[in-house]
Amino acid sequence: MARGDSLTDGNLLRDRLAAMRQLTLDLAAPLNDADATIQPHPDASPAKWHLAHTTWFFETFILRDHVPGYRLHDERWAYLFNSYYEGEGERHARPRRGMLSRPSLHEVRGWRREVDEALQRALPDLSANVLKLVELGIHHEQQHQELFLTDILATFAENPLEPAYGALDSAPIAKAEALAWIEGREGVVEIGSVEDRFAFDCERPRHQALLHPHRIASRCVTNGEWQSFIADGGYRTSTLWLSDGWDWRMREGVTSPLYWRGGDEQFTLAGRRAIDPSAPVAHVSYYEADAFARWAGARLPTEFEWEAAFGALDSREGHQLDRAGAVLPAAGGGPFGDAWQWTQSAFLPYPGFKPEEGTVGEYNGKFMSGQMVLKGASCATPRGHSRPSYRNFFPPAARWQFTGVRLAQDC
Repeated sequence: MARGDSLTDGNLLRDRLAAMRQLTLDLAAPLNDADATIQPHPDASPAKWHLAHTTWFFETFILRDHVPGYRLHDERWAYLFNSYYEGEGERHARPRRGMLSRPSLHEVRGWRREVDEALQRALPDLSANVLKLVELGIHHEQQHQELFLTDILATFAENPLEPAYGALDSAPIAKAEALAWIEGREGVVEIGSVEDRFAFDCERPRHQALLHPHRIASRCVTNGEWQSFIADGGYRTSTLWLSDGWDWRMREGVTSPLYWRGGDEQFTLAGRRAIDPSAPVAHVSYYEADAFARWAGARLPTEFEWEAAFGALDSREGHQLDRAGAVLPAAGGGPFGDAWQWTQSAFLPYPGFKPEEGTVGEYNGKFMSGQMVLKGASCATPRGHSRPSYRNFFPPAARWQFTGVRLAQDC
């Protein structure tokens, strides 16, 4: 959706905001207070914290800062639910978010309701610049909707009872699409966000990049191909791995994608299921992705190669999140959906990069160290959130997200 459309049509923005906020509540509907409080590891957050933090974002940057006379629901909660904004002061330690038994899930839902009502009342009187912050808040919360699902998957995976978050239909019997190679564009290409739609600051400015002769895979690597990698000793062959990656693999005892249980089952949001060999592999780290690429006689694409190859496609297509419920990568999708795809590109600023003004400028720029770029979208990405210029990023050892692999080769 074009930025201009969303900001000039107040009703459209109001409806988008209401639908997005409702989806977050729908995602939380199956959870009890205990489910929503647990933090499975320091990189993940409790479901209750996601509900609260996204509410804090709107209350702080819209209502507190731009609605005269607004009073905070509870001044103490800003300390609890600020994530990493230094400009907003001290905050609760990230690894200890799971210790927040209070406020309860019920209280957080009540807070959300009050903030939503205040937002709807305020929208008609907000300036265009503040409406841009509302749109930023929508996309910010959509990111947390994806994190909500991946973090509750990590939470339930820690329980020996292997509880299911939701139900999934049986995977249709499908044969994996034959892998083909797409000749990549060469020479100087335009990369980055176009001006007529929303984008995060790290996607700007649009600029030129030089591409050398290459080709890129027509689809993602499948579970079946990953099973062959394992059977061929991929996790035991140090020469396939980066030095840091091999140290990580040995230290963590990694022998398969994160939620695989043996060679033919995996834990999912719908509980334990048979691995579908035709579906894209997910929950692999950059280190694993790079090792697989070497084993396959290929490499990972750069973010520029990926964007040049698929930038003309509709980013709303593919297996993405349309409604609350369990999700899982499936065969037959496209570049957008199923699993984010690791690239060999470090998350660094584009030439001429300028962060957003104010405290929200801490959103991306300060993380441009030790992170790798992923492109596309996943089965947990709210449909309409991603775009060709989108730059997801995680450290190379991260794999609790729906992260997968698309190969490339030099020509």
